[in-house]
Amino acid sequence: MQSSLTKKIAGEVVLSDDPGSVLRKWREEFKISQLDMARHLRISPSVISDYESGRRSSPGSKTIKRLVEAMLEIDQASGRRFSRRFEEPFSEVIPSIRELPAGVRQSTFLRTIEGRLLTRSGPHSKALYGYTVIDSIKAITTLDASDYLRIFGTSSERALIFTGVTFGRSPMVAIRAQPLKPALVVYVRPENVDALAVKLAELSSISLARTELDTDELIRRLERL
Repeated sequence: MQSSLTKKIAGEVVLSDDPGSVLRKWREEFKISQLDMARHLRISPSVISDYESGRRSSPGSKTIKRLVEAMLEIDQASGRRFSRRFEEPFSEVIPSIRELPAGVRQSTFLRTIEGRLLTRSGPHSKALYGYTVIDSIKAITTLDASDYLRIFGTSSERALIFTGVTFGRSPMVAIRAQPLKPALVVYVRPENVDALAVKLAELSSISLARTELDTDELIRRLERL
């Protein structure tokens, strides 16, 4: 599991236009200070700071791998508090979760996934700072209430994208009952979205949309954001 997570994080860093901010985002997600990171790597904290701020030239692939492995090793020593979220069965329920290094407008996000808004009211202009793709069928049979917060990653200003949806009522009922709510909910190839789902989204000030892309193509496009 650690090897696949290393590849996931390192790949996100390499593909980013701002690798330093992605490194910082992941370090902060793992609740690791620059000082602890530097001590683990036996380097000066200023080196970590320079990479993250862009004052130092972008790290090469070997350096990125070393930095990412250090995060996971520190997390491992603390009981894997944060890398656990990527373990089975959670990773089966969540085929893709990602924090975006910069806010993405909902209109841009929806164009990327060929999404169509279903709600008329709501914060459609609100920026998104992450997304989570959720297998709704597996979520119903696997996750419990304590797992709800885990799907939000590091920010609630994100899109929750549900696959395996028929009418879309159940996800919105579940979200409506929780204090923490996403900015956008997207249903992937739903059969027919129930009018109640749209009404619940509007009552909760959540943008609701649908896309006809298949899940693999959806994730491929999201990874290019």
